[in-house]
Amino acid sequence: MPIELTPDPQVADLAARTASFVRTVVAPEEERCAGVVAAGGEKLRGHLQQAARDAGVFAPHVAPDYGGQGLDMRGRAVVFEEAGWSLFGPLALNIAAPDEGNMHLLEAVATAEQKERYLRPLAEGTVRSCFAMTEPAPGAGSDPAALSTTATPTTGGWLVNGRKWFITGADGAAYTICMARTSGSPGDRGGATMFLIDADAPGMRITRHIDTLDEGFFGGHCELDFQDVFVAQDAVLGAVDQGFDHAQVRLAPARLTHCMRWLGIARHAQEIAVHRAAERELFGSRLGDLGMVQAMIADSEIDIAASRLLIWQACAELDQGRSAAQSSSIAKTFVAEAVGRVVDRSVQICGALGISGDTLLSRYLREVRPFRIYDGSSETHRWAIARRALRRATTA
Repeated sequence: MPIELTPDPQVADLAARTASFVRTVVAPEEERCAGVVAAGGEKLRGHLQQAARDAGVFAPHVAPDYGGQGLDMRGRAVVFEEAGWSLFGPLALNIAAPDEGNMHLLEAVATAEQKERYLRPLAEGTVRSCFAMTEPAPGAGSDPAALSTTATPTTGGWLVNGRKWFITGADGAAYTICMARTSGSPGDRGGATMFLIDADAPGMRITRHIDTLDEGFFGGHCELDFQDVFVAQDAVLGAVDQGFDHAQVRLAPARLTHCMRWLGIARHAQEIAVHRAAERELFGSRLGDLGMVQAMIADSEIDIAASRLLIWQACAELDQGRSAAQSSSIAKTFVAEAVGRVVDRSVQICGALGISGDTLLSRYLREVRPFRIYDGSSETHRWAIARRALRRATTA
């Protein structure tokens, strides 16, 4: 399958303008404070998103009908990577997780009425959202079929009961897309339904913020409790009992957009390390003249280039209407680990400076490590990759 390696001129222009915007407007805010809450929370989000609108780079992924630029997956790969150069870049462009994945899902699955009520304000940046599928053990996690949250029929709708945890962005979200079991039992491969639940729905509450290694996600990672939460019939997203199938619309693209954004961080980390190696002198020469340092720089260049091509391959498959299940798993596994390697090498090259708060590297190291777990752990993806390869061999 041929892959076009030269972006469309309009995409290239948007990527260049995004790069300039992130470096001149967004990056200073990131350098000023650690974490989005310390940097200003909702006030910061509003400021950066208005600046992105003014710069003409806001919501590049959303259809023009909802105020975006309608980029396909290949176009997103080029632009999202530039936005990801700063932790705050995706927030500014309104392409941060989980909102970006939810927009993609709503565009594909929601009714016209649901799009107006939930997608439009999300695409415009006037609200945030979250996606509630993950549960405490033994519930849904790496194995979605373990889903234990239930939705039972009642007059005029459904009653949702259960617990969710590690729900990114839940604090301050206007609504959640909640996955609940409407038939079958935990372990069954079907029987899930998605529900749109407003944040003020009686019976739904945030029970705690989970203390995590990373701090870059707006709204944190929260635990939610659902106690007889009433959901009307018109709040069903997609079809009843088809939630797992609908989730596939979101999963592969969301994995890849995570990879795109984190690749931008890897590039930023590499840039910091290379500049340090070029200017730091010790033992009578530049740090960058040492063979061991050159090897680390070269390995990071290789990891960045390989990551980009794996992302583009999976994006091309999605743009062609293919599932990209295998290629997105391969990309997610490789990129999550490659980004970690690049940031770790950058810290090592910068030495004491790298682990200090005087550069962004120590923060990046904390932020990228969880990516090997988020959106499916590396081990889960390797298991799935191997199973598909074995299936091909036995059916050939």
